[in-house]
Amino acid sequence: MKTVTRAASSGFCFGVRRAVELAEKLGKDGVNAVTLGPIIHNTHVVDYLKSLGVSCVDSVDEISNGATAIIRSHGVPASIINELKARNIPFVDATCPYVEKIHKIVRENENEGRQVIVIGSKTHPEVCGIAGQCKNALVFESEKDINDHILDNEDFGEKAISVVAQTTIGRNFWNNCIEILKKQCTNCKIFDTICFATGKRQTEAGKLAEVSDAMVVIGDRTSSNTKGLVHICQNGCQNVFHIEHLGELPVDEISRFDHVGITAGASTPDWIIKEVENKMSEQITNENINAEGMSFAEMLEASFKTLNTGDKVTGVVTGITPTEVYVDLGAKQAGFIPVTEISDDPTVKAEEVFKIGDEVEVYVVRVNDVEGVVTLSKRRLDAMRSWDDIEAARQDETVVEGIVIDENKGGIIVSVKGARVFVPASQTGLPRDAELSQMMKKKVSLRITEVNRPRKRIVGSISKVLRAERHAAAEKVWSEIEVGKAYKGVVKSLTSYGAFVDIGGVDGMVHVSEMSWSRIGHPSEMFKVGDIVDVFVIALDAEKKKISLGYKKAEDNPWVKFTTTCKLDDVVDAKIVKLMPFGAFAEILPGVDGLIHISQISNTRIASPKDVLSEGQTVQVKIIGIDEENKKISLSMRALIAGEEVAAEAEAVEGEDEIVASVGDGETVLPEDAE
Repeated sequence: MKTVTRAASSGFCFGVRRAVELAEKLGKDGVNAVTLGPIIHNTHVVDYLKSLGVSCVDSVDEISNGATAIIRSHGVPASIINELKARNIPFVDATCPYVEKIHKIVRENENEGRQVIVIGSKTHPEVCGIAGQCKNALVFESEKDINDHILDNEDFGEKAISVVAQTTIGRNFWNNCIEILKKQCTNCKIFDTICFATGKRQTEAGKLAEVSDAMVVIGDRTSSNTKGLVHICQNGCQNVFHIEHLGELPVDEISRFDHVGITAGASTPDWIIKEVENKMSEQITNENINAEGMSFAEMLEASFKTLNTGDKVTGVVTGITPTEVYVDLGAKQAGFIPVTEISDDPTVKAEEVFKIGDEVEVYVVRVNDVEGVVTLSKRRLDAMRSWDDIEAARQDETVVEGIVIDENKGGIIVSVKGARVFVPASQTGLPRDAELSQMMKKKVSLRITEVNRPRKRIVGSISKVLRAERHAAAEKVWSEIEVGKAYKGVVKSLTSYGAFVDIGGVDGMVHVSEMSWSRIGHPSEMFKVGDIVDVFVIALDAEKKKISLGYKKAEDNPWVKFTTTCKLDDVVDAKIVKLMPFGAFAEILPGVDGLIHISQISNTRIASPKDVLSEGQTVQVKIIGIDEENKKISLSMRALIAGEEVAAEAEAVEGEDEIVASVGDGETVLPEDAE
């Protein structure tokens, strides 16, 4: 042999490491412990644990009194856990965290009324454990199984199904199964639960096989993970040797090949791989390894990466869910980043930041050896790195962006690149009595005003940015403003005489008389603070920085509407709106009133208009006079009374036939002799 190359990903995955380490610790501590089935698919590891006093049983019934049960890395059905609890048998759960995640998925989906489908080997303990979390899960171990089930169940395509995978199945097999299910089912949820470490191991083994004259695959013959590696290597290399340990290595036959590759299943301990590798390279024998004075336990421990709170570590993203991201750290614990530790932006989605296979540097928040998990944070590491950027922003007076994440009596906390920046209430840009809570989760722009590293204190100001933006906007407005120009503005405040409107950095005032053609008592009848309104400039004083704005539109002028829809001698319906001693005012159109003189109410003399009319009453009237110049209208009921010739002869006493109208601004013009 000229070269011996070992695949980078070979041997224990973190789930197997964790399970073996938990069982080993119980044995060394003298605990009477048994594993429910082999802890992993490797007889050498099982024998080693047995030497420590950790035996293996096949069922709960075989567990003796006082013994502690160990749930193997493959997991078990929910019924086994329930039985252990019912019998008060203590147990340690060494289920791989990835497998436990699948358990949670299938339980939740079945509770939602969905049909759970598991793609994998029906007899594999991991699959049995997954299916055992449900009351009625379906297990398909081939494309034929799926097609046969579809043929036997006509309503299958109408069901809501959720599909998960055995963590160690081949990617091509999984893709083929999913393609069939997607074509048949319209309501299909797919959960790609193939372990990334498995996929990575298979990919590396396949590539190594393509460039090797021979491949040696090390692993237990009961391990589906190892069987998968053998099949993949056979696709790329004609000479593949599957062995469980050094004793099975055909040294003479292997020596005939120039370039030999080595890979190993996830249940193969590193010491077995090293024995084979060293033997093949004729550098170190099994005796040399023992001479180093390292026991299996020592070599196992040496392969573990020790993690502590506060460490900065690098790992590979192996799984992404809506709530967390899984990271392989090459340690005995499973690493995960909660979605809240990805970014301070509450809208961020994990899949937008990470992709499976990404190498990521993270901060260790907490190590839980009991549960076998490590809580990680990208957000906190980003915060640690952001101080230099923030200090530079303070010196350069540049504007930075952040998300408001908290509030207190003194102000708000803004996350800028992961660092917490305090913004005093007076610098938030809000009015003095405004609720700070309205800014929560909002993105804001601010300037850094103080950085104190020893005290870990950063202070910023939103107001400075707003003032600068407003000043720039005001300069732009004054450089372009002219009478008649239209703007879309925001109502900032109301007074008894008008409303102040921000038209883009500059406030103008809409007088109450410019709000409506109808009479209004107070601007609040038309506007409220915060309203977006269309206004136009009717006057301006650049020197005094004053702008008068109009809101009412010429096309809405009631008098214009009246003159375009009504003419002299028209008969219209009018509503009595006000009674006076000399006559009655009647509304012809909204904002347009005419006067029915007392002499034009009846064909007989009356003492007072209220003897015949009442406010709110609708009457028919004839238009007998229109004064365009003064916008006055004269009306007559008498002209419509049968047999009476009124028209324009108006028998009113001279001085009493003055035409009166109330138009637009609500001002009433009375006859000259009226009191």
